[in-house]
Amino acid sequence: MPTVVIVGRPNVGKSTLFNRITGERRSIVGDEPGITRDRIHGQAQFDGKPFEVIDTGGIVVRDEEYIPSQILKQAEFALEGADQIIFLVDGRSEITGSDRDLAQMLRKLGRPVTLAVNKADTGKKQDLAHDFYTLGIADVYPVSAEHNIGVEDLLGHVTASFPELETEPEKGVIKVAIIGRPNVGKSTLLNALTAKERSIVSPVAGTTRDAVDERVTHNGQEYLFVDTAGIRRKGKTHEMAEKLSVIMARRSIRMAHVVLLVMDAEAGVVGSDATIGGYGDEGGRAMVLCVNKWDLIGEGHKREFERNLRDSLKFLEYAPVEFLSAKENQGVNGLFKVIKRVYDSASKRVTTGELNRFVESLHFEERKVLYVTQASIRPPHFIFFTDGQGPLHFSHERYLINQLRKRFGFDGTPVLLTVRGRAPKRERPRGVPAQKKGAAKGATPAGRGARRGPKDGAAG
Repeated sequence: MPTVVIVGRPNVGKSTLFNRITGERRSIVGDEPGITRDRIHGQAQFDGKPFEVIDTGGIVVRDEEYIPSQILKQAEFALEGADQIIFLVDGRSEITGSDRDLAQMLRKLGRPVTLAVNKADTGKKQDLAHDFYTLGIADVYPVSAEHNIGVEDLLGHVTASFPELETEPEKGVIKVAIIGRPNVGKSTLLNALTAKERSIVSPVAGTTRDAVDERVTHNGQEYLFVDTAGIRRKGKTHEMAEKLSVIMARRSIRMAHVVLLVMDAEAGVVGSDATIGGYGDEGGRAMVLCVNKWDLIGEGHKREFERNLRDSLKFLEYAPVEFLSAKENQGVNGLFKVIKRVYDSASKRVTTGELNRFVESLHFEERKVLYVTQASIRPPHFIFFTDGQGPLHFSHERYLINQLRKRFGFDGTPVLLTVRGRAPKRERPRGVPAQKKGAAKGATPAGRGARRGPKDGAAG
């Protein structure tokens, strides 16, 4: 699939254009410069021609500071595989030295470059767009990404040489969200899983803002890993970009099949870990608890650490625990097998015959279970039909869920349970027997074993 890369200096509207082209709110948009740092991938289609579009962080070519230099490095990775480059500039301001440096860098790549002059939403501003020809790029298009002006003309030019392809829906891709507190090593884990520098890693908490995704094929199975921003308590988030990052992270949880909850072995299990784990549990996602930076602790403490972890996260008792060091690449390869196992558990369907045999072997005295049916998967959801109405006590629900796990597995996934009771027969007034239809008034109904009378219902 052809690739289009959007580049430009900070705060010119790259993320707005990316969201406009893909039709999704994937990239965080705000007035604050430098919100996007990692490269964000999306898929789009124009005039029957599908293509991949990549949003990059704001580039300042000669900035030697760590984060700007890493943003440039991520952009260079994207540009290496670009079929078309959209160089976005701000049409409301004059050409800057950063624009000229970036234009010079792009011309040296030898790839097709289109200059899009953004925020040209009036005729006067569109006229000013012609001043940008001095950057040495022949194809100039005035656009307004926010108001969708000129975007179709831009895409028509950029995709002119792209082939028309029939795209099939994705099949068998396991979507995995990497979540956790800030600075526990989520981006380092993504880089270790993908064997490339996919996410910017720094000791500064909150480096990752957008959800960064990457595809990996392992033993014939395709995975889509999504690195999310560190989630912290509402009272601790102050910047607009940080608040939006948390919203995007929670959205990634909802879209995932499996969630990796990353914790810091040095810090131990803290209250925020339980809160974040609760987001995944509430969403019904299969989960794996990843204790990162284990190389700093030592093998002799695993049993004690896991016991403390289980005490703190009792509601995640179904989730397997993996000890690893993303930085040293220890225990990372084994995660693929665990992810596949919990995904298969969450996707498991139990046949009606197996559930019938399960009911027959069930020792449940609170009420009689008539039959069970599985309503859905991911998470597995079972409906118990019983002879009594009203909700079950949580301890009885827990017993039934534990019996389902014992019989069918469901490792690493929550199990949902719904109880439906049979409506009771209408209560009769005490001492008043039921009268048969057609019976004579005052006649005594036949007792058990008594001979029935004539068809008119009279007693024999």
